[in-house]
Amino acid sequence: MGWVQAKCYQEIHGTGGAGNVLLADARGGDFSPWAGQAQCVYLDPPFMTGEDFYLRMRVGTRGWETGKDVLSLPAYSDRFATKGEYLSLLRGALENARELLNETGSLFLHLDSRMSAHARILCDEIFGESNFVNEIIWAYQTGGRSMKRFSRKHDVILFYRKSRNQYFNITAVPLPRSENRSNHMRRCVDENGRAYRTIQSGGKLYTYYDDDPVYPGDVWMDVSHLQQKDPQRTGYDTQKPQALLSRIILSSTRPGDLVADLFGGSGTTAIAAAQAGRRYLIADCSIQSLSVTRKRLLETDMTLSAPADDSGVTMDADFIPGIAFHDICITRYDPPQGDIKGLDAIDQWSVGFYADGVFYPQASAARRKHTPELPQVLQLPQLRGTPAILIVDVYGNRTLWRKEEE
Repeated sequence: MGWVQAKCYQEIHGTGGAGNVLLADARGGDFSPWAGQAQCVYLDPPFMTGEDFYLRMRVGTRGWETGKDVLSLPAYSDRFATKGEYLSLLRGALENARELLNETGSLFLHLDSRMSAHARILCDEIFGESNFVNEIIWAYQTGGRSMKRFSRKHDVILFYRKSRNQYFNITAVPLPRSENRSNHMRRCVDENGRAYRTIQSGGKLYTYYDDDPVYPGDVWMDVSHLQQKDPQRTGYDTQKPQALLSRIILSSTRPGDLVADLFGGSGTTAIAAAQAGRRYLIADCSIQSLSVTRKRLLETDMTLSAPADDSGVTMDADFIPGIAFHDICITRYDPPQGDIKGLDAIDQWSVGFYADGVFYPQASAARRKHTPELPQVLQLPQLRGTPAILIVDVYGNRTLWRKEEE
């Protein structure tokens, strides 16, 4: 039974995700279908560091078990010829963000000290100075130490609203009360047995109950960078912790709202949104971003809109008919680049049905830390349609193959 490479423009996983969308191109994409629908837009663009960033892709069963077999693949470049070129990129993203937001929506723009001042001016121009809400400082301890200056240990997140009708709910993101902050206060217990603390200031007595919630200010020191062995790590440079995105999403959206991220990176915004019961619109122009994010969302309902590669990959598979399910077994896989061939070259694959340029996955598998060995066989339900295989390999190639008609 033969297989031929086919044009594919879209994958629909499950029901399509009731609005969960992953797009391949953030910079040239058309976002007009979602105009005025987003409740929150988070932007984590390049910082104009002058560096290149990578995805460290583990290869094969041994690579996922030991971390020793790793490819370093270009993820994105943060190099710009001029400051004007960078600001043009940022302006375009901010204008897209404003068009996406509804009247109660919020923008969170994540940068560092290099360009945050310029970004603040752009945001004032595009969103209006009166719609500035907060300059959030995300402070952390990781990274190197400098002897030539005070070490740079924070990022800046600019928080703007679309209008005065903004929705914001800080009670959705309470913090545990710190014992250190209250150890100078007098501790008491009321007639109901509730512990509280008091302090007198300016002739007034202030009372704080230990079981009352406390909320974040505009300096976030309680969310740490991802550590080297953090289970969240995908190998994608500049990946942000899920706790950071969860705080942003929970405070600025309601269940069912749409969250957009136009520099999707490793897909953390989508994960945080999905776990909070929100919908997501994620876009990025990096093929490595698409690969990592697809894998993280593989078991969820979503629509992935991106053309499959018309590459020089060679693939063959056995199709073994069954009563309720057909077995599909990959017997050959050779990407055009690199020395890694066969099943070791495959990072994730799906079997399903193909029609009119759309792939409908029915079963999928991917290499992860808890599933380092990729199955060579997947089962396809015996349904009407053209059987198809979609493969994403360690180089980022994403190819679709349909079964030839007999």
